[in-house]
Amino acid sequence: MKSFALFCVLSIKYGFMNKYRTILCALLAIVSISAAFADDLPSINPSATYTNKDGMEETGTEYSGSAPLKVLFRANPENATGWSAYYEWRFSKENETEPYMVRYEEDTEYTFTEAGTHTIELNAVFTQGTDTVNCKELYEITPIRITISESKLVMPNAFSPNGDPYNEKYQAKEYQSLVEFHATIYNRWGQKLYEWDDPSEDKGWDGTFHGSPVKDGVYFVHVVAKGADGRHYNIRKDVNLLRGHHEIDSSSSSTTPE
Repeated sequence: MKSFALFCVLSIKYGFMNKYRTILCALLAIVSISAAFADDLPSINPSATYTNKDGMEETGTEYSGSAPLKVLFRANPENATGWSAYYEWRFSKENETEPYMVRYEEDTEYTFTEAGTHTIELNAVFTQGTDTVNCKELYEITPIRITISESKLVMPNAFSPNGDPYNEKYQAKEYQSLVEFHATIYNRWGQKLYEWDDPSEDKGWDGTFHGSPVKDGVYFVHVVAKGADGRHYNIRKDVNLLRGHHEIDSSSSSTTPE
């Protein structure tokens, strides 16, 4: 508004651009008034809060990680008091023209379990009487992009539950983007000793059966899992229980059971 007023004053004072002065002042007035009016119109500022498998939260418009990934999407409307709102969240995969899901809440939550790049776009239409504000037409809205990594699962062949306190549990050595997981431990006679459904660090077999430590020796693990990329895992391997093994340096691969 100040720039518009200054231009008009100078043009009148010095008489330049007489032929176009009226037209330019009128155009600048329309632009200035529209900008001032737009400041009072409803708007949205979509955001996403990501919660990973370890329970850690992060906020932003772009994220890369493994599945399952829980995300809370917020529209964050402004100047919307007295307006009726219609929200539309569109979820689509990279290189796909049609969304695989549409949500209509102001805020919505979704857990991503499929690998790939997901684009989430929000539009909102506000109405008040005969007035309508389509945010997609009026504003530039940054889409949210989420990339879910391909899956991975590696099970070790030994552990040492001896209180040192390294390798106290038999558990996944490496894993990412697993949406299903089930592991079972058997002894040499095929007796089930333990089973668990979560590959995270606080889960796994501690080398006991009914609360009592089992003997050192060779046991057997069977793992069935599914990755976010659709990959299926069916792992069968020996497990060496070595209580006599003591870790000297946790950074040395020569002293760590594989």
